[in-house]
This record gives sequence, C-alpha cells and structure tokens, in this order.
Amino acid sequence: MLRRSYASIIERASRRDSNIPNALQYRPPAVFSKKAHQRRHSLSCWDLSPRRKEHKLGTSVARTTQRERPLSTHQEFAFQLSRVQIDSILRANEQSVSVPEFDVPGLSLVQKFESNHLAANTPNEDRRSAATCLQAKGTLFGVFDGHGGWACAQAVSERLLYYITVAMMPKRSLEELETCMEHGRPVPPVLQWYKHHADFNFRDSASLYFHHLRVFWQELLDSHEHGEGMCPSDAMLYAFKRLDADISLEAQVPLSNDLMKNTAIQVAFAGSTACVAHVGPEGIHVANAGDCRAVLGVQEADGTWSAVHLSQDHNCQNQAELERIRAQHPPSERQTVVTDDRLLGWSHELQQSILSGLESDLDPDSLNLYHYTLSNYLTPPYLDAAAEVTYHKVRPQDRFLILATDGLWDELRSQEAVRLVGEHLSGIHLQSPVSQSERQLKLGQLHQLLLKRQARALPPSDANAATHLIRHALGADEYGELCHERLASMLALPQDLARMYRDDITAIVVYLNTQAMG
Repeated sequence: MLRRSYASIIERASRRDSNIPNALQYRPPAVFSKKAHQRRHSLSCWDLSPRRKEHKLGTSVARTTQRERPLSTHQEFAFQLSRVQIDSILRANEQSVSVPEFDVPGLSLVQKFESNHLAANTPNEDRRSAATCLQAKGTLFGVFDGHGGWACAQAVSERLLYYITVAMMPKRSLEELETCMEHGRPVPPVLQWYKHHADFNFRDSASLYFHHLRVFWQELLDSHEHGEGMCPSDAMLYAFKRLDADISLEAQVPLSNDLMKNTAIQVAFAGSTACVAHVGPEGIHVANAGDCRAVLGVQEADGTWSAVHLSQDHNCQNQAELERIRAQHPPSERQTVVTDDRLLGWSHELQQSILSGLESDLDPDSLNLYHYTLSNYLTPPYLDAAAEVTYHKVRPQDRFLILATDGLWDELRSQEAVRLVGEHLSGIHLQSPVSQSERQLKLGQLHQLLLKRQARALPPSDANAATHLIRHALGADEYGELCHERLASMLALPQDLARMYRDDITAIVVYLNTQAMG
C-alpha cells in the first residue's frame, strides 16, 4: 500500500511544474512582514497539491535549484527507515538549555527551554533564536520563517533580539557602550546567546550589523525621553520597525565588498515572518508579524491541559487581519490587495532603486531575485513589518510556552500541541473524552481507539519536548497516535519531494518557573 501511495507521489511530482497556475506569480515581500494565506488543506489556487507551500510569499533559492534536478518516476526510494534512523534525523538539531538566573535569584520566570527544527526545504528556511538580556531583565525567544528563501530569516534571527534589548536598556547602560566604543575598550555583552552548534551566522556582514546597531543606540541616547529604557512592548514594536528600515537601507547603499552587498540585497528581497517572546518578571510579551504562533500551556485544577493563544496568525483565516489590510487601501482595491490568498508586496519604487543599483555584470537571476510588475500593484506598500504585541501576566497554572513556525501548526492544533507537551512534562497521559466525531465510529473502531489511548501510559520516545511535537506532527495517524510507517515515510522523502508534503518545522518550548512569581 505504501509503495503504491509513493508511486503516485512521484508521478504527481514529475508533473508539478506544468500544474502551476498562472495566478501564482511572485509578489515581492516586505522584510519581515504579515502574510496572508490559507491552511494546508485549502483548495485555493495558491495550493499546489499536495503541499501548499511550494508557492509561499516569494520565490525561494531552494525551488530554483530543485527545478534544475530532474525527477525520475522510475527511481526507487527506500521509504522505510529504522527507528534508530528516525531518531537520528529527528534529534539532529535538538537543543535543551537550563537558563541561569542572571536577574535577582529566584525571580527568573524561565526555568529551561527545549527547541528543535526539521527542514523540508533545502536549505531550511526557518530560523530560531534564544538569549538572556544581560543589561535588561528577561529572556528573549524567537522563531522566523523565510518568505522567499532563508536569507532574511537568518539576518533577522541574528539581529532582532539585539534591537529589542538595546531599546529596553537604560540610558546609563547605553552610555557605557558608547564610551567603550569611543575609547577602544571591549564593549560589555548585551545578550547571553544560546546557540546550537549547527547555527549559522552572516559573519561577513557582522561589522555592518554592529554599525547599524550602534547608530540605533546613539539615536536612543540623543532622545530626551529614553531614560530608564522602553518597556518590553514598546521596545518590540520599535525594534521590528527599525530593523526593517535598516535592512531596506542596507540593500540600497554602497557596501565594502560584493559578498556583503549581495547578502544585503538577498535579505531585503527574501522577507521573513517573526514571532518573538520576551519572558520577564512582569510576564510574557509576544510580538508577531506573520503566521508563526505563540501558545501558552495551562494546567487546569483537574490536571487537564488547555491552550491560550498569545498571538494571532496573520493569514487569510484571520478576518480581522484581512480587513485591517484592506482598510489601508482604496475601496477599488478591495478584491485585489489579497488575491488567491496572497498578499501584495512592498514599495515598487524601493525595489526599482535596489535593482538599478546593481553592478552592470549582475542581474536579479544571479542573486535568485525574481521581480514582476503586476497590473494591480497600485498603492504599495501592502506588506509591513509592524508587529502585533500582546501581554500576558503569568499565573501559577501557566506551565510552558510554545513558539513554532507554521510548519508545526499546519499539522497540529494548538490544543493538541499543548496536550502533547503537558503529558510529556507531567508523565501522565490522560484519556481525553470521546469527541462528537468519534461517537460516529463503529463499535469495533471505538474499542481500538480506547485501547490505543490506554496504551499511552508508556514513556515518551524523546526527552526533548520540541522533538516530541515534531514526531507527533509528522507521524500521528487518524486517531492521533504515532504510526511508525507514516513517520518513516515522511522523513524518507527525497529533497525534491519533501517540501511538497510538509513544511520546515521549528519549535521552542519554554518551561516557566511559576515559583518565582511574587
């Protein structure tokens, strides 16, 4: 059965280029901006059956590369992986960190965190970040999902947390940074980063990034209102907009070498979502631009688990977001601002300015840039980097926070993800009540379902909760139970096919130290 199923997959994949609808044209994205799209199983022409993400908001480097590699419908693939092989793939990028209490002992709300990511694109277009603020209170976590490749998600994952913490720092701390720079002394660290050994950095652009960060804190020093620093919500709002402006500027100005210039242009044209959480003494602030999601895991008095959304997805399922976007443009554009569940892009003039500044021996294709002028591109910009910020005051029943890219939420509902982490944390696998749809099952099917639930008292396969989530997202059967054959098949898909059936998945699980609450 599985061999027949995958023969069908290969056959459909070999026809995928000819099936791309004409409406699926590239719309240049904003830098890290709000996206509009439908869920994985929608039937809109944005979807390229069976995976919708073949045409996300932008044109990825990975797709260009893959389209040059022909697929053979007669090629034999080893879809069955052993359990050891599955575990090796799933755990390759996992991370588990106990967070030191840099603030007053006993007041840190973060006990530890676990994270992981699994690529579908080549290279992975997701990124993650985690760092403790050394000169401001709290810990920052972020997940980022690139629109048209990985370049912008990479840059934002390296830089955004710096911008947020600098905005929160008091003026006296910023003065110390500037004094050290002026006198050539070592600059005190701003963040304690928690990096995975495989994490990548734009090392050639580090001096450029630091220069613009310094300009940022110099402007804060010149402000008479900065004083003790911004509160987390204001710092996040300001940092999102400021980094967006810096990324756009870097793509337009002359830079010291070609590699740095090419990187800056790719970053600006690629775009990315961003969902960042600041966990501090006063609670949790979440800033979101895009369709990543932050969900709080709450343990109720009876021991059951419930999910509380700390962010809203910016996609076509969010009617309020659609109306917000449409309200910013003339009524005549109401039907064209979002077309085929795709949102138009950023300033046409800015795009032209960047492209006209390219060296004569370079062209957009050489940088994997794709540029189209659309007939309904009338009043840009349409995408923007303004984050939506929420605040939650942590309560004793709040146990953990999940931050994840849409690759996870395509496969798991928020409540299901919280239940999985909650049971993983407590070691107690509660039997959830039979749902309305389950009541329609035949008696034999219902009996099998209940037997499976009773068997869930076995310990989880993974010590890392983020890995546990990814395993269930890809391997759960129709009953929500792990199926080894399904998981093996999903993980064994070749690079040419994987991105058509699943997305990059990145997840961070932050465990809260509610005993630190005053």
